[in-house]
Amino acid sequence: MALVRRSRRELLERGLALGVVSLAAGLSPDAIAAAGEEPRPRPLTPENAVGPFYKKHAPETAALRVPGDPGMPLAVSGGVYDARGDVLADAAIEIWHTDHRGRYDLDGYRYRARLRPSADGKYAFESILPGHYPDRVCQHVHYLVTAPGHRPLVTQLYFATDPVFEGDPGKNYSRDPLVTTPELVRPVMLAGEPGDVRMIVTLDLVLARS
Repeated sequence: MALVRRSRRELLERGLALGVVSLAAGLSPDAIAAAGEEPRPRPLTPENAVGPFYKKHAPETAALRVPGDPGMPLAVSGGVYDARGDVLADAAIEIWHTDHRGRYDLDGYRYRARLRPSADGKYAFESILPGHYPDRVCQHVHYLVTAPGHRPLVTQLYFATDPVFEGDPGKNYSRDPLVTTPELVRPVMLAGEPGDVRMIVTLDLVLARS
């Protein structure tokens, strides 16, 4: 008899139907099916210019925004992987960007941070939407990501809501000559209540082996 291979989701649903599997409160079939999945290949994150405003020794914090900061609140998250899809929990992520007026803090470390992924490779930080400044066309967040055995990744995060793109980043991304691919222009979701809205953006970071 030929052996029929079934997906984790199919086996779970069959077990639920037969009553041999039950789920604890708060768990869904999707969450259970995703747990323990084998790594899957991932495309490398495109590289981008490091720029002139990088500073070493940024503080280790995920809270770049403090109460009273002007500007649109921003929440960014994602995962850190290699091209095979393996989690890089030992990576270090450095980020930096301007304030809402488009000014970098060159004397201190406002809107600069160093992050460590969690055991499952996830990272997240809270900040504000960077402003535009004269030498650059688009709003952006800089990244420098390092991990043992991998090539450093220097890249930037851009926002699909940037007025420069006029609602069509796939067509207009090249208006900033440093944006060489629309892959780095990320969709934006707005969340929260009226008067307390924030932008939510995801960017996965995939490094090449050295």
